[in-house]
Amino acid sequence: MLVARPRRPDRLTKPVFRSVLLGLVLGADSGSLALAAPPTRLDTVAVRAYNIAPGPLGPALSSFAAQAGVALSFQPAITEGLLSPGLSGTYTTQQALGRLLADSGVDMIRRDDGSYTLVLRRVALPPINIETLGKPVDSLPPTYPGGQVARGARLGLLGSKDAMDAPFSISSYTSTLVKDQQAVTVGDVLERDSSVRSTGQAGGIVDSFFIRGFPVGEGNLGELAFDGVYGVASNYRVFADYAERIELVKGPGALLYGMSPNSAVGGVINVVPKRPLDEDLTRFTSRYAMNSQLGGHLDVSRRFGEERRFGVRLNSSLQQGDTAIDQQSRDLGIVALSLDYQGERLRTTLDLIDQQEELDAASRPFLIAPGVQIPSAANGRTSVSQDWGRSKTRDRSALLSGEYDLSDALTVFAHAGGGQSAVERLSDQTPTLINAAGDTSSIPGYYKFKVQRYTVDIGARLGFDTGPVSHSTVLQASRYRDELSRGINSGAPLLSNIYHPIDRPKPSIAEPSTPKVSASELSGIALADTLSVLDGRLQVTAGLRRQTIESHNYNATGAVTADYDQGNNTPLFGVVAKPWEHVSLYYNYVEGLSKGDIAPSAASNAGEVFSPYVSRQQEVGLKLDYDSFMATLALFQIKKPSGELASGVFSVQGEQRNRGVELNLAGEIARGTRLLAGTTLLDGQLTKSRVAANRGNTPVGVPRVQANLWAEWDTPGIEGLTLTSGAIYTSRQYVDQANTQALDAWTRFDVGARYTTRIAQRPTTLRATVQNVFDREYWSGVASYGAFSQGAPRTLLLSATVDF
Repeated sequence: MLVARPRRPDRLTKPVFRSVLLGLVLGADSGSLALAAPPTRLDTVAVRAYNIAPGPLGPALSSFAAQAGVALSFQPAITEGLLSPGLSGTYTTQQALGRLLADSGVDMIRRDDGSYTLVLRRVALPPINIETLGKPVDSLPPTYPGGQVARGARLGLLGSKDAMDAPFSISSYTSTLVKDQQAVTVGDVLERDSSVRSTGQAGGIVDSFFIRGFPVGEGNLGELAFDGVYGVASNYRVFADYAERIELVKGPGALLYGMSPNSAVGGVINVVPKRPLDEDLTRFTSRYAMNSQLGGHLDVSRRFGEERRFGVRLNSSLQQGDTAIDQQSRDLGIVALSLDYQGERLRTTLDLIDQQEELDAASRPFLIAPGVQIPSAANGRTSVSQDWGRSKTRDRSALLSGEYDLSDALTVFAHAGGGQSAVERLSDQTPTLINAAGDTSSIPGYYKFKVQRYTVDIGARLGFDTGPVSHSTVLQASRYRDELSRGINSGAPLLSNIYHPIDRPKPSIAEPSTPKVSASELSGIALADTLSVLDGRLQVTAGLRRQTIESHNYNATGAVTADYDQGNNTPLFGVVAKPWEHVSLYYNYVEGLSKGDIAPSAASNAGEVFSPYVSRQQEVGLKLDYDSFMATLALFQIKKPSGELASGVFSVQGEQRNRGVELNLAGEIARGTRLLAGTTLLDGQLTKSRVAANRGNTPVGVPRVQANLWAEWDTPGIEGLTLTSGAIYTSRQYVDQANTQALDAWTRFDVGARYTTRIAQRPTTLRATVQNVFDREYWSGVASYGAFSQGAPRTLLLSATVDF
């Protein structure tokens, strides 16, 4: 028998709201509150500014009641040992109490005299499938205490998932972490994850990553997903000021998100934009970074109209001045606008982003000549980039999203958007180290390119039951297209030295034209179903995506020099079993897809088109969720084939296999102590190669050990003061497949503090961070093509955030 599942209401009924409030109250260890003023009803619409630090719920409720005028008394046993996530911002009374009491398992009820008390929850809410039933497009999984990480993430096609229900290893970092760590880019945020290593340069123009030992973002072209779709994120760098969450889904994501534009298989980085909030917000952050980088960030949210259904969120940032790197300056401007409408059945959002970054003397990665020993890294503030070098990037993006409930069980959804990127750069290109003394040779170039990206998808989600089995079924059709126009003119080689840079005169290089050089189109249709039994304790997900890939390359006259039209089926199979309340076991088999090569002109089989490369991952894992923190253990293997040119013939005979173990911990492990900790052990191997000597070698850029430890401690003696620290370790990495040249292992330490208080009755947070506190000199990472980057120097960051 087919039974439609009930639709989740858009707005909480009074009984549900009371139950949620109960759950939010369990953290108090305060006995009673008494207020002389007339008691305030919880259903007041008054909006107040609150600044309540995380910690025991009793003191938190005391502060709340005193500020809101709520009369509250209860038995201490009800809330003994429970915690509150704290509160900072402007809220109605109901919103404030809801945040203070989140997930506590108790309820707040009103007495006849107008005061309130707490009782244990007596009515359990029925389970709700959040993927299919009337869920607003901007709903987000809740966070762990401290607000740094979320309890789940959006998994593309599968929708929003609690981490315990996801057959993947996932991480979701919040805007709270972005503010408290003073992160500027997505790359700064992902330093917190041991599965990720940045291969971009400090002071460079592009962010790129290795995830599970495979590159992401090196070819740019919008490699990061934006709200679950490719083609919208900026080309070179995504800034964190307009991000509500930075989500990381580890492993190939071809079924979940479609094939990535640059064929990444190690994982998917998804940027969830800031959207209008239920409560009004006006927040300003001022910033300082060594040497004289000054800036500010404005974050404003409002809702309007009947039942406040229309919303607007504006994030605007400016930053300019000299950086900690010699001769380098940076100007940055960002405007991100988000509009939404939240109706009973129709929910829509529109995101608009305009960002521009200009760098003088931008840092570049290094190559090394064959057979040369890699010299020790210079101090991070020393740069061989010429002071006449300049780089300017401009990105504009738009995304229109919507969903509509056709019935209580069936929802249709769609996305349409894209982006434009323009880059103009005059600089010395990728210096090559020519000897162990640190001498370099580089060719200056005037480089321009333009990228246009378009994306559209449409789909439907259906929730239904077949006997004891609950289904969450998704069908989606998608299309992505990008076009690249590019030109470069070069000058005569320049010589310098990494320890003692030499200033060279500015060369005279003509501005290049920008003919179209390539166009790609990715289209597909996907179907997935998650079956759930035993009240969700056993879940099985199966899906298939048919992906079609079209690509054309052009010469300067516009003629097609090579074309490509191939397709493949990409499956997913995942299982989640929850034998005990706090334990989840999972397994997945998932495939990634990469565009097959076209044999180069130097090959005897020039022009031959190869089928798409299919990468395969198998993963098994264990997750423990103890309400205030989560631990994840994952074991995985990914195999990715590749093409090689040997003896004049190009063929697909290469393969890289990465096996690994990941252990991660996130959340509050003790009252006032929060950790983001992880260790990733990688066994990367070139299992197949036409070059016999390379078989069994370690792939370029894959270390054996990556470890992270980030900690926060709320000092008990000084209310509002939090001390922070961090450490990153990366072991030895090879820069060539022959494994003859390697970067040394390195460790970096950061320290910091923040203080939350009220100044002129305004909630205020002051922050200070010192990155690379010991000013360690190190090579930070290796790109897949063998280029490696200089580590960042010791840098002081200061910021102050005020809510108005």
